[in-house]
Amino acid sequence: MKLSVFRKEHFNAAHRLHNPEWSEQKNAEVFGLCNNPNYHGHNYDLIVKVTGEVDPETGYVIDLKILKSIIKDEILDKFDHKNLNLDTPEFKSLNPTAENIAVVIWEKLRKKLEPKFDLKVTLYETERNFVEYPAS
Repeated sequence: MKLSVFRKEHFNAAHRLHNPEWSEQKNAEVFGLCNNPNYHGHNYDLIVKVTGEVDPETGYVIDLKILKSIIKDEILDKFDHKNLNLDTPEFKSLNPTAENIAVVIWEKLRKKLEPKFDLKVTLYETERNFVEYPAS
């Protein structure tokens, strides 16, 4: 019997959307206010979905205390209250769009979860704008 469990977390981070291969004008046209050279921030909501078989001994798919700890260690401690462009190695040369942030989060969590689990990450950049990886 497969079941999905979810963990919702929150973090704040600043970023600037910018492609160094483009002119300042093209960056401004494509990224608009998100290209502000002084950066801007978001209050991100993160939903992590783990799918797997229910363990007959524990009744859990995964112990949510363990999932909470992995998310804290791998994501919150590294991204919360950070400037993603300046403070994190993951985005030194990767444009920190919501799409790229979601993929990076997925990759970091995937490495810490057993292969038997399916993983999906939903990242809300704003209340109305969010991304999901992998796509359904």
